[in-house]
Amino acid sequence: MIVDFELEEEKHDSRDPNPWLALYLDNSIPINDQTKKALMSDNNSKSSYYLSPIIKVWSKVVMFLIHLFKFFFPKLINSSKILHYILSWGLKRFVSPDANLLIFRHFHIGTEILQFIAANIPGVNLVGDPLKPKTFEDVKDDLFLKHDLNLYNFVIRLNSQLKEKSITIKPPKKINLEMITVDQFDHIDFPKKWTNIVDLRSAIELFTPFYQLFLTSNDFIRASNSLQLDETIAIYTSQILGAPGHLGLVNNKHPMVPVSTYTAAYRLVLHGLAAETLHEILVNMKLNKSLDGVVVPAK
Repeated sequence: MIVDFELEEEKHDSRDPNPWLALYLDNSIPINDQTKKALMSDNNSKSSYYLSPIIKVWSKVVMFLIHLFKFFFPKLINSSKILHYILSWGLKRFVSPDANLLIFRHFHIGTEILQFIAANIPGVNLVGDPLKPKTFEDVKDDLFLKHDLNLYNFVIRLNSQLKEKSITIKPPKKINLEMITVDQFDHIDFPKKWTNIVDLRSAIELFTPFYQLFLTSNDFIRASNSLQLDETIAIYTSQILGAPGHLGLVNNKHPMVPVSTYTAAYRLVLHGLAAETLHEILVNMKLNKSLDGVVVPAK
């Protein structure tokens, strides 16, 4: 259950301040308020304090064993369908409502950010595969794999057209924010059974070995490396907006220098945060009706 940090402010103990309350109250980083509550509540959970360190060690050991197994038998186990059935089952039965909210939101805002870039570069024509899951059944349709493929295919198709048509990304005459939605996810009811206790980082650490086992080595490595494309997407957006300020919020950088897959879980959380902050910047632009040159659709 999401903790109301605003109410907990009254319980503030100056001798023992809650670090997550401090970060929730801090507004230096743009982020959706519901997302911030969920993330700080997730960080403040017993699962994060007690289960996460154990699961993290277990995950690294299992990943090493799977790495050896895949070296000798690279094609023996390969089933994206089984993987996503496991992910759907695990998310529904064991992951906390806060963590599920953060995971489901990520696909929605990721889709909208790519649509924003495509719509604001005149002369390019990009048709993507929008991912906006609303139920755990939607996860079974290769959701996580498609998310990674969408990102790489977007970069390849975009830059192929930029090169072919000699187009340079720059601020358009009017910025189109029609695809950006202000969604608080109050229409999705995530399970709150006694088993739904696993926090976000623990869930990612638990699922990563399954990801490694049931995907090909190419799929798994590509998924891990895709996290560093945060910098690439942020650069595209800064070129469109003509303002590079949000680049400072990106931590997954330098996609031409791959990072070990053993850090994928931590970097995935950073990836989610980078997407949330960028999306919130676009949401704030859309809500500012007086902003010059912004296309805001009629309600």
